[in-house]
Amino acid sequence: MSERIFNLLIATRNPGKILELTQMLEGSRVRLLGLGDFAAMDEVEETGRTYRANAVLKARAYARHSGILAIADDSGLEVQALGGRPGVLSARYGGEEMPFSDRIDKLLKEISTAAEAGRRARFACCIAVATPAGEVVAYGRGICSGQIAVTPRGDHGFGYDPIFIPDGYADTFGQLHSSVKSTISHRARALAQIIPSLRVFIENQLDLR
Repeated sequence: MSERIFNLLIATRNPGKILELTQMLEGSRVRLLGLGDFAAMDEVEETGRTYRANAVLKARAYARHSGILAIADDSGLEVQALGGRPGVLSARYGGEEMPFSDRIDKLLKEISTAAEAGRRARFACCIAVATPAGEVVAYGRGICSGQIAVTPRGDHGFGYDPIFIPDGYADTFGQLHSSVKSTISHRARALAQIIPSLRVFIENQLDLR
């Protein structure tokens, strides 16, 4: 008799996020699907004012549209010299269509005259898991503090990774191996909070089948 598998939708088209979450959930009885596995899946607009609001909004909407359990996250970079910006608007900083390389350049120019203390920053992430009925069955929040590099370094990761140096390291997220980032990142810490609840929920659902 084959092992029963539970389908879980990762509500993103970002291959970096899918890979990161896949590595974190390795070994569980879960088949991970991305938005690309659903041909007619429309993007859910992030209209919330907080990471939590957007994570819950996306998890509920994608679970309802797909008919399966969905996990969604919202995250952002908060820079001290910018008063916490770009924050919840990190993915749209500088305009919806601006490439991330240009967003990085824009941010570095804005803080180019800031003192070292002003280059302190942190990544924040909220993750929510919801059922097609709209029930939020797990929620987590993670923070990773660090410093903004003077210039981008590294080709790993995505987003602002090339300019973020996590505390305790000399390399940026763009330089660190994925095995390191998957243990210290804001997303890893948020996911670590929800894994126990998520595993219990999935096992209970499989036992009911």
